[in-house]
Amino acid sequence: MKKTELTKQQKQELEKFGANTWFVEYLYRQYKEDPEKVPQQWRNFFGDVSGGKDNGKQAAELKGPAVVPGDDDELKVIAGSSARILENMDSSLSIPVATSQRTIPVKLLEENRIVINQQLQIRNERRISFTHIIAWALIKALKEYPVMNSAYTVLKGKPYVIKRKHINLGLAIDIEKKDGSRSLIVPNIKNAEEKTFKEFLDAYEDIVARARKGTIDPSEFMGTTLTLTNPGTIGTVVSVPRLMTGQGAIIATGAIQYSAEYQAMSPQTISTLGVSKIMNVTSTYDHRIIQGAESGLFLKELHDLLTGSKDFYNEIFAHLQIPLQPLSWKTDYQPSVFAGSSNTEEIEKQARVLQLINLYRVRGHLVAQLDPLGSHCPYHAELDPATYKFTMWDLDREFITGGFSGLKTATLRQILEILQKTYCDKIGVEYMHIQNPAEKFWIQNMMEPVKGLPEFPAEDKRHIINRLAAAENFEHFIHNRFIGHKRFSLEGSETLIPVLDLILNESGSQNILEVVLGMAHRGRLNVLTTVIGKSYESIFSEFEDIKDPDSIEGSGDVKYHLGAAGKYRTRENKTITVSVASNPSHLEWVDPVVEGIVRAKQKRADDKDHKKVMPLLIHGDAAFAGQGVVAETLNLSQLSGYRTGGTVHIIINNQIGFTTTPEDARSSTYATDVAKMIQAPIFHVNGDDPEAALWVSKLAFE
Repeated sequence: MKKTELTKQQKQELEKFGANTWFVEYLYRQYKEDPEKVPQQWRNFFGDVSGGKDNGKQAAELKGPAVVPGDDDELKVIAGSSARILENMDSSLSIPVATSQRTIPVKLLEENRIVINQQLQIRNERRISFTHIIAWALIKALKEYPVMNSAYTVLKGKPYVIKRKHINLGLAIDIEKKDGSRSLIVPNIKNAEEKTFKEFLDAYEDIVARARKGTIDPSEFMGTTLTLTNPGTIGTVVSVPRLMTGQGAIIATGAIQYSAEYQAMSPQTISTLGVSKIMNVTSTYDHRIIQGAESGLFLKELHDLLTGSKDFYNEIFAHLQIPLQPLSWKTDYQPSVFAGSSNTEEIEKQARVLQLINLYRVRGHLVAQLDPLGSHCPYHAELDPATYKFTMWDLDREFITGGFSGLKTATLRQILEILQKTYCDKIGVEYMHIQNPAEKFWIQNMMEPVKGLPEFPAEDKRHIINRLAAAENFEHFIHNRFIGHKRFSLEGSETLIPVLDLILNESGSQNILEVVLGMAHRGRLNVLTTVIGKSYESIFSEFEDIKDPDSIEGSGDVKYHLGAAGKYRTRENKTITVSVASNPSHLEWVDPVVEGIVRAKQKRADDKDHKKVMPLLIHGDAAFAGQGVVAETLNLSQLSGYRTGGTVHIIINNQIGFTTTPEDARSSTYATDVAKMIQAPIFHVNGDDPEAALWVSKLAFE
């Protein structure tokens, strides 16, 4: 399928691929050897275009400079895809091009990308690259300067400008061929201007993945209106790429790095001076239809967007649901480094760091990733460094921490990383309302040095997954076997089972003899089976004991009221008594009953220190906030006549009460706010993160 062997129609079809023609020829050779080697869409294309016939013409002789090889030189014919690239380069010489260049500071781009990726990592989503953001900025700039999206053509001997209605952004993608050699292909994202950033990101990743797998559709090579190439990934500082026919411009980005004169400086000096990394961008354009001023203004627009104008980063943060404000481009000011500053200003700046640390301890839970359903977390101004007059230039400067996380000094970046991982990840903690300083310091010292969550050993992780599997398998069996029966499933909250397992194991290690549980309906059968040890036969027989199987109301819920007792063997091979109190349909009324049972058992055992029997109460979020008996029980819990030595409360928030949606359930932010009346520490945790749930359960127990 060499170009000189094609008919006029075949040549026209092939030329639509522009810089990708070599790739088409590469696939065509595979197609001729064995059609099964190429994807179906390419088989269809080659069948339509080539017809499987050669016209017998010989390859034309190329003209070029006659360089005489030396005696020791080796000659190698340029053939195949390399020859096609050569032809593309020759044809590009027919385009009168010019190039504009601009140097863009990328400090803001770099820092906002770090913030975005930190949040995406918390949500277990893919990271974004510099190129994703730069490509999005190109699309925005093209909307302002559509002339850069035009093309030149000649029809019936007359020159025309093609004004494109859509942006088909070409992406230069490096691929490795079967022989190990590498080359570029340039598929395009169709109608890029119609997409949101999230949609553009998905389209970008999809086309790159398919390009590297070789499953690109032929249509995705055609109709490119502007190309982005990124030689900076291999360290190239400035590049002036060739412009292929059919496009008005090609944009090349260079390496992101400090200017040469700063590259030997220490990070501390660079931070002190407020020096940004830079990126050189070139715009090589068709001078027949685009003027130098237009190309220059286009690059200025790109510059302005990447430095935060027109809410560029705000839009990206909104599309990705990042619960923070993006950093903004501001003039750097560092007291005491240069003349004209006072010592008071430096002291004030240091004090604002301590203020920021304190506010994260107080308010960090408000933006924590607590919802397994991924609801949007609101922005909170008191957690924004900009509120305290910090800019992106301060991130790598050292400040006094006041002993935060065991550090005397740290960079602002390190401080923010620890604060966000400790208080704004999958765990949110409310404890600054506690009046006892020792209790607050204890929580800080337990959480901040490990950034909220320690690493669990592999053996513990295997144990956690086994407990989760037991809980989930039980619920699935009940659901599939007893269809139509009334049940109060633990589905979605199975993490409760390994949480109870950890608390019981911790209880055994502290020589607690008995744990008394109180809980409502939801999850009761799972707890009775997987924790108390009630037999499957007895559980299932309660489902099968139905007097009126044709009743439209389903089976009764008596089985969810029953109590039980059993022996629980811990991982240290200790035995602990566990009982679940019977519970009527009044949900939280079991709370004072359990406290009374425990107090009576302690008194009978002459347990004056309240260390042998422990109460553990499991609540639903709507009932905990809605029933007054909860507040009454908490209010009495600290009195000497009612004290039991402490209760672990677990609130399961499935985000809907029995008849109530979340927005109508309560006036307070959390269902747990009532517990602040006794200055109890409150741990909020994402139920889809079992390790985080177990860690806070351990802290709550201790």
